[in-house]
Amino acid sequence: MNVRLLFAFISALVLPGLLTAQGFGGLGTSADGFALPREGTELSFPKDHAAHPEFRIEWWYVTANLQNDAGQDFGIQWTLFRSALAPKSGEGWVTPQLWMGHAAVTDATRHVVAERIARGGVGQAGVTPEPFAAFIDDWEMTSLTGNGIDNLNLTARSTDFSYDLKLVSDQPLVLHGNGGYSVKSREGTASYYYSQPAYSVTGTINLDGSDIPVSGQAWLDREWSSQPLAKDQSGWDWFSLSFTSGARVMAFQLRDSRAGFTSGTWIDASGNPVPLSDGQIGLKPLKTAKVAGRDIPVSWQVTLPSYGVDVTVEALNAQSWMATSIPYWEGPVRISGSHDGRGYLEMTGYE
Repeated sequence: MNVRLLFAFISALVLPGLLTAQGFGGLGTSADGFALPREGTELSFPKDHAAHPEFRIEWWYVTANLQNDAGQDFGIQWTLFRSALAPKSGEGWVTPQLWMGHAAVTDATRHVVAERIARGGVGQAGVTPEPFAAFIDDWEMTSLTGNGIDNLNLTARSTDFSYDLKLVSDQPLVLHGNGGYSVKSREGTASYYYSQPAYSVTGTINLDGSDIPVSGQAWLDREWSSQPLAKDQSGWDWFSLSFTSGARVMAFQLRDSRAGFTSGTWIDASGNPVPLSDGQIGLKPLKTAKVAGRDIPVSWQVTLPSYGVDVTVEALNAQSWMATSIPYWEGPVRISGSHDGRGYLEMTGYE
């Protein structure tokens, strides 16, 4: 690992936020010189599967709920982050683009995590739209058909685990908010945001030196912006919920000094999305656990009255702490109540 590069990446993402309290990881700091999302912009594919270097922050994010032949539950995460140090272009080592990868495997008793840091412009990390490929070192998410993200191969490797998975979906992409323009605060900060929430998964996880055949479902999120948070937003709680009925919900709340800000999307069994505005979704912590010295809510009540949803969302493993350069909680969840199913929960900004 390049220590100076790691410090630069952390400085770009974390120190502004710590020094000025402007959003988790500095994502509420001023985006002077960077591009900003504009409502009414039409997303274009496959072009928008690739990187947007004119924006400050971007990610390609996969989570999956899997089972082995004996019915044991596993979760996996694969994330590629891009961060721009400055709103300028450059080739090779002078590029301002930095990359970070996170991968994890979770079961009821284990949560193993790995991280990669890379410089853009020198072949260590990047994304191409045709054929689609996202990579950092030897971690890869690549199209099995050459174009688009409907059929993917996903790999990650560390000293503690590895996985090699095939993801296939025949459902449409989901554009969140207004055609992919997703508002994050009452001040109007926003991102471009879309998902493919309906992958079927087959493949292998390796833990403790043993290959474990698994199958299940995965969800991919794509998001980019330059100042997605308001200055007083300290973090977020994000849910991807897949019900056994075939319907799905993406929901998040941004925590601030007031009542917070909520948003989300109801996705019917055919993949048709309906935006959910601030206040339509109820997210209430029910139980906390001590995780990495922090009190983390690991059980939640999620309500969406307009669709008859009143569920309890419970962590498979309360200790799903991502002890990475920028730490946060991320893990698989189980759903019970008016609907049942599986999902994933991400929580940031808990000190």
